[in-house]
Amino acid sequence: MTVTATSVGESDQLASQTAPASRAARLVRLVPALAAALSGVLLYVSFPPRTLWWLALPAFAVFGWVLRGRSWKAGLGLGYLFGLGFLLPLLVWTGVEVGPGPWLALVAIEAVFVALVGAGVAAVSKLPGWPVWAAALWIAGEAARARAPFNGFPWGKIAFGQADGVFLPLAAVGGTPVLGFAVVLSGFGLYEVVRLAVERRRTRAVQRSAAAVALLSVAVPVVGAVAARPLVSDKAENGTATVAVIQGNVPRAGLDFNSQRRAVLDYHARETERLAAEVKAGKVAQPDFVLWPENSSDIDPFANADARAVIDTAAKAIGVPISVGGVVERDGKLLNEQILWDPAKGPVDTYDKRQIQPFGEYLPLRSLVGAINENWTSMVRQDFSRGSEPGVFTMDGAKVGLVTCYEAAFDWTVRSEVTDGAQMISVPSNNATFDRSEMTYQQLAMSRVRAVEHSRTVTVPVTSGVSAIIMPDGTITQKTGMFVADSLVQKVPLRSSETPATRLGILPEIALLLVAAGGLGWAIGAGLKARRAGDL
Repeated sequence: MTVTATSVGESDQLASQTAPASRAARLVRLVPALAAALSGVLLYVSFPPRTLWWLALPAFAVFGWVLRGRSWKAGLGLGYLFGLGFLLPLLVWTGVEVGPGPWLALVAIEAVFVALVGAGVAAVSKLPGWPVWAAALWIAGEAARARAPFNGFPWGKIAFGQADGVFLPLAAVGGTPVLGFAVVLSGFGLYEVVRLAVERRRTRAVQRSAAAVALLSVAVPVVGAVAARPLVSDKAENGTATVAVIQGNVPRAGLDFNSQRRAVLDYHARETERLAAEVKAGKVAQPDFVLWPENSSDIDPFANADARAVIDTAAKAIGVPISVGGVVERDGKLLNEQILWDPAKGPVDTYDKRQIQPFGEYLPLRSLVGAINENWTSMVRQDFSRGSEPGVFTMDGAKVGLVTCYEAAFDWTVRSEVTDGAQMISVPSNNATFDRSEMTYQQLAMSRVRAVEHSRTVTVPVTSGVSAIIMPDGTITQKTGMFVADSLVQKVPLRSSETPATRLGILPEIALLLVAAGGLGWAIGAGLKARRAGDL
């Protein structure tokens, strides 16, 4: 065969034209992956300490655009990228003191749940009314994350980013599942509205039922939130109580703050005695009871006479009961305990933390973790044991439900205190381990959502801040700075009525799980039917 100079030139010209085209095609193929990751970052930006709650809607709108019409395998990968974009920055605080290893491992595992949701959303995206099925699937993913592995990790529930949002009253209707569902539904619905509007401009026709579902997906959650406003009330039903929240501060931030356990106890006693002096001088109202944070006495006051004396002196100075956060050993078990300390009788009641933190208060897979890094096992030398009963202290006639730190992320722990008679809730916490990270603000937002969910005043006493007093409508009326000694005193309403969310408990979540299962089953059935038709 003879090759002419002309044919060689034409071949070179064709190659030079196809090379940029192929590069452009590769870049276009990367757009969905990049959009998935960036929409996850946008969702993170919607969370506290920022008040950009509304960014969750465009985040899910973009996620819906990325997933719609794709295969479940593509949805799996794109969902994982969305999860990484969201969770990597959201959970960066988990590596503040222990390095990036545990943080990256946690995110890698948690993002798997988001990936599975992505696969499911891609599958149902071809169905009529797909935003409803897709939003229910997201809540199913959150339900799974809240239970496994190691008893779950609900951090990053969509509801916890909505403390400042218009959808917040829906927490009183059906708890975090209904609130989260409304936000995600609106986001997917927003994309569907835009998609159908663009389609109508192109074809001058669009299916009316599809347009109606898209519009309702955005409108119904907003209307529902407005209709739920009467469920949110600050009215006192059982009188009021004047509560004092103590933040004693810690000698230094980080994991080694525990090496200064006696100093931490002394700081909280000193701040309580300072408050007592101000009360005596008439500068501050006399509180009915005082709330100390988690780990305010890591020295066991039942076994250590000095610690007992310090707490006793503080209680006598203020003259009212104190809820003290202690670490105690009883019957060979290590317990994270709240102790009700009477100024005349001493310790009269206790509550043992039930939802303890994996890798913080107990170490799963200890031998495996030790093989990877011995320093990690030394941080948790002895596992804490779990409590088994709700904790409601009667303090000067008021019934105060105790939800210790990490427990605030779990629906069941908070609800159990309210159904056990709590007229207000206290969330004693210790965030000193996480320095000045966003963790404390994320946890504070959880407490605001819980206040609305159960229509209860919520107090948040923290060792190093931010401590706060939250009204039943989720409003923060007082708060401290970080790493300062301070106290908050305020008259707060006591309430005993139950919201629909309190009464219904887990039922709304189960209902949404059934919706998700129904949509997924429909999508799988439709896919099999189409495949059989193709084979014929």
